[in-house]
Amino acid sequence: MSAHRTPRSHLDRLRDRIAEGDMGRVADEALRVLDSSRGSWHGSWEQVLDRLRELPAGRRRELVHALADRFAQAGADTEDRCRHLVLYALVSEDLDDDPLAAERRRALDDLAGRQSFWYVTRLDVLARAELAAGRPLPAPVVAVLRRAALDAWRADDLVALARQLTDPVLNVGEAWAEQALRDASTPDWQALLRHALTATASKPTARWDKQARALLDTLGTDRVRDTVLTWLPLVGRPRTFPLEPREWEPDVNNAYDPYNATALRGLAWLLSLLPPDPGTARALGALVETSLKKAAGLGPRNPKVANAGVVALARIDGEAALAELARLATRVTYKATAKILDTALEARATALGLSRDEIEELAVPAYGLTEVGRATHRLGEVTALLEIRGTRAVLDWRNAAGKPVKSVPAAVKRDHADELKDLKAAVKDIDKMLTAQSERLDRQFLARRSWPYAAWRERYLDHPLVGTLARRLLWTIDGRTAGYADGELRTAAGEPLTDGTRVELWHPVGHEPAEIVAWRDWLERHGVTQPFKQAHREVYLLTDAERATRTYSNRFAAHILRQHQFHSLAATRGWRNKLRLCVDDSAPPATRELPQWGLRAEYWIEGDGEEYGVDTTESGSYLRLRTDQVRFYPIDAPENWAHCYGGEYRMWPGGGRGPVEPLPLEDIPPLVLSEVLRDVDLFVGVASVGNDPTWQDGGPDGRFRDYWTSYGFGELNQSAETRRALLERLIPRLAIADRCRLEGRFLQVKGERHTYRIHLGSGNILRTPNDQYLCIVPKSDPKAQGTGYLPFEGDRVLAVILSKAMLLAEDTKITDPSILSQL
Repeated sequence: MSAHRTPRSHLDRLRDRIAEGDMGRVADEALRVLDSSRGSWHGSWEQVLDRLRELPAGRRRELVHALADRFAQAGADTEDRCRHLVLYALVSEDLDDDPLAAERRRALDDLAGRQSFWYVTRLDVLARAELAAGRPLPAPVVAVLRRAALDAWRADDLVALARQLTDPVLNVGEAWAEQALRDASTPDWQALLRHALTATASKPTARWDKQARALLDTLGTDRVRDTVLTWLPLVGRPRTFPLEPREWEPDVNNAYDPYNATALRGLAWLLSLLPPDPGTARALGALVETSLKKAAGLGPRNPKVANAGVVALARIDGEAALAELARLATRVTYKATAKILDTALEARATALGLSRDEIEELAVPAYGLTEVGRATHRLGEVTALLEIRGTRAVLDWRNAAGKPVKSVPAAVKRDHADELKDLKAAVKDIDKMLTAQSERLDRQFLARRSWPYAAWRERYLDHPLVGTLARRLLWTIDGRTAGYADGELRTAAGEPLTDGTRVELWHPVGHEPAEIVAWRDWLERHGVTQPFKQAHREVYLLTDAERATRTYSNRFAAHILRQHQFHSLAATRGWRNKLRLCVDDSAPPATRELPQWGLRAEYWIEGDGEEYGVDTTESGSYLRLRTDQVRFYPIDAPENWAHCYGGEYRMWPGGGRGPVEPLPLEDIPPLVLSEVLRDVDLFVGVASVGNDPTWQDGGPDGRFRDYWTSYGFGELNQSAETRRALLERLIPRLAIADRCRLEGRFLQVKGERHTYRIHLGSGNILRTPNDQYLCIVPKSDPKAQGTGYLPFEGDRVLAVILSKAMLLAEDTKITDPSILSQL
């Protein structure tokens, strides 16, 4: 007989043992069957179990005790012990004897720490046995069973068991759910949560809404809103007890509980049935963003909940919900959710007879601001002054005498708590909307937009919130460039512009260098800090090398980028990209579609490396990318595709069509070429491993050492050249001006211990003697104190360079041991 026993041979041997009447030998053979099946109770093994369960009660009782006596043979392995207990439970059904009850409870306690289990292991049998013994299951075990039943291809009996487990109504383990369980203790609240758990479709039906409204009427709409809005801020918080992740899976503790996620979807729908309220819109918008935050190995934490939040906002009338939709449209990059947002905004625009762009402009609320960037509120004898300063809202206080006070007066906290809460919420809302509107305006350069003068003043220049950004930008009014200073629109010569017909956002492409410099001087003279680079915006002109290659640019080829950082940044800038996995798969290049120009830009990339776990994440996505060409095609041209780990890009038109040739770069409008190359320069400048000061060893096996050195200390790109030009004007105004000077690619700083050279592209540092490398890891949000006026916001590398210069100019005052050890 072969060493491997087939199920049929096991069954024959089992029948022989039963005929002999020795239940001990029956138990031994049954355990051998168990070992061969590795816990799978399906297929031919069902015949084995049926034969055991057909035994008379007395014989089965003997078999149960024989299995209990042999439990120690399972050893310490959790899986082996659970398989033994499952066999024991299947055989002992309907018997009073339960010698392994304590071991079963211990196994269930261990099960409580899991996310799920493979249904063929039949661990649900242990739960049924516990319930049959008259003992309720612990709430964490209920949660595991519910999650296991949600997985695909579950057995019907497991699904049926999960449906019987109605207490608690939500799964424990998440902060928001446990708070909801504490708050929703009455039958009416329990009914509301159970109804929320029926939200299994992508959108609510009329029947679902009807049942929901009846429940809301019973509890009261204000009461439901006030209560549920205390739960939603807890979504996404760390679990109240951790689950044990499997070795080959991402950390499940970063994911939403899938059972509770359905309830969250239902709660979002319920909120959309309440009377419109700014707090509801705010909470739903935050829920969307929280649910789309990416977790390692998981991607977005729960797009299903994010989509439900957008659907709910789309169902709510009023300014607040529309404002959240418009804000999210500038922030959300996850394709499925972005599509729902687009559909919602298009529907609003169509209903109002407006374009999509117009609805986004009109959707920006004033948030209580009564003039551009400012509002005053009287709270008793105290005055609250809400002001926008730069990209932040600030709340200041004045006492009855009009003198500033540092903190919120006690009288306001005591007598005006609700107004104070609203003001603090407005500050947060304004901060979020300022960021969103700044990003939207930065994307207008390629939108080919122009506005009637009166509409532009209303929606931009004089808008209480957007005006704080628009008044710091340059505009073209009937062909004349103007900026806002001293309460009026003015030309570079200071001449007021009081009227006009059409307005466009100004871009330096097509303007003479002298004019661009004049406007930079104008901004500095009037102390205007632009919300993003405009007058100092990099312009990328066609090079001789690009004229020679004709249809592609190699300007940003042969770089090594961190894939996930590149992927996120590309999405933010409106590019579409697919993460490269170290598998046998193909992908198109990173692309940006430009429908207003009929063009598609492509940036060719490929995964770098081949060693799983060294060059990839645990989930198999590449850590790094290699970059290649930038190309342009007609927007309707078929996409190019290449293998994820390298190889030639090829176009597969299909349908009998031939390949479409890339467009000559000389035919691309200069504005489009400049802005696309600026995006790509940004990707390289931010995501290159050459920017990382800790990579001086060259990364894995040192194979990127040459690249790191050439990038970190090599020739300057266009953005670094712009940075250099700005530093030429800025350095003379610094307190450390006598210690600094620009030398080629570097800012040289003379300290007391050494002289330092800071590269203007990467921010990396060399010090005397012998250009030794100095590693200083910048803070996540570096701020250089004492730099005074800066003409634009958003250049992190500039902030890093200035903060390092300030530090190194007074190197005798450095106390950080990680830096001192290198000096």
